[in-house]
Amino acid sequence: MNALETRAVHAGRRDLAGLGVHVPSIDLSTTNPLADVESGGDAYEALATGGQPIPGGSHVYGRLWNPTVARFEDALAELEGSEESVAFASGMAALTACLLAMSASGKRHVVAVRPVYGGTDHLLDNGLLGVEVTWVGPKEIEHALRPDTGLVMVETPANPTLALLNLDDVCAQAGDVPVLVDNTFATPVLQQPMRHGAALVLHSATKFIGGHGDVLAGVVAAGPEWASRLRRVRAVTGGILHPLAGYLLHRGLQTLPVRVRAQQASAQLVAEWLATHPSVDAVHFPGLPGCDPDGIVGRQMAGPGSVMAFEVVGGYPAAAAMANACELVTHAVSLGGTETLIEHPASLTHRPVAAQARPNPGLLRISIGLEAVEDLCDDLENALKQAFTLGR
Repeated sequence: MNALETRAVHAGRRDLAGLGVHVPSIDLSTTNPLADVESGGDAYEALATGGQPIPGGSHVYGRLWNPTVARFEDALAELEGSEESVAFASGMAALTACLLAMSASGKRHVVAVRPVYGGTDHLLDNGLLGVEVTWVGPKEIEHALRPDTGLVMVETPANPTLALLNLDDVCAQAGDVPVLVDNTFATPVLQQPMRHGAALVLHSATKFIGGHGDVLAGVVAAGPEWASRLRRVRAVTGGILHPLAGYLLHRGLQTLPVRVRAQQASAQLVAEWLATHPSVDAVHFPGLPGCDPDGIVGRQMAGPGSVMAFEVVGGYPAAAAMANACELVTHAVSLGGTETLIEHPASLTHRPVAAQARPNPGLLRISIGLEAVEDLCDDLENALKQAFTLGR
């Protein structure tokens, strides 16, 4: 089974018929019986140090391992083309685990390319975890590397401007330094960074992977060494995903390709419409001419995705007025769900970012859902009329 659509439906489920069930069970156990003291101790040590369950052994405690979460991890790894993945209670918990695992190896320096998600930017920039960051342009990565550099971090498409990076070039510049790619916007449907040399692929699984705005989660696809290090951090810090969330994410993977491609088709039409609107100064969307100068779409990415940013005539007052005026489109943070969402990044997700790196105050980010395109454009048209009036 090579087609991604087929793998999305069956990944992590191929043993179910043999178990006599059609869908995976949800194991809500917080503790598990131990056969005896010696085997229980061995099982605990294996899991608490980042390993996997001993065959036939106990799972010991829910903070260390959960079989429902593990099914989702196996499925996500298969879609990303990685050997393993490790799931966390949120995307920020997943990123924190990556940084803590890096620091535990004696490396405390990160080279990162802006823009990235505002929470990522804030965590790196404020030194909360004892990590030092050097912000660079896409062509400056190699020159910023130091002996204590533990990670090169990038996000492509980037939040919120949809800027694209050539991952082959990023990984070549990084050399032996592991590259972490935030693949939240693209999902494995449109991009598999490990094919281009990335060591770690991070998702805010809250977004497209969950897809319905009802689960908070993060996941990192990785090889066995990094996965073990991440599981050890997770076991010690308690960041494991809740089993119900693991079940919902595993279910969400089954429709991920269908949702991503349907949303992408609608986004292309909305972006083209916005690009011709007199109240819009600029649209940032990889599917539009001039927004993908290096030809990333069609080579590294299978499509432009369904998130875009646009700048409204009149700057901040008009942008704020438009966000407030939307009715069908929901004014809210997050993205990747079945409902179309609009937000003002400079005021919300990217508010903690340093002033010089903050998004344009006239820029709005919109994530296209599964509504009819004509209904979305009608709502945006009405909101833009109000924004244009106030922005002038």
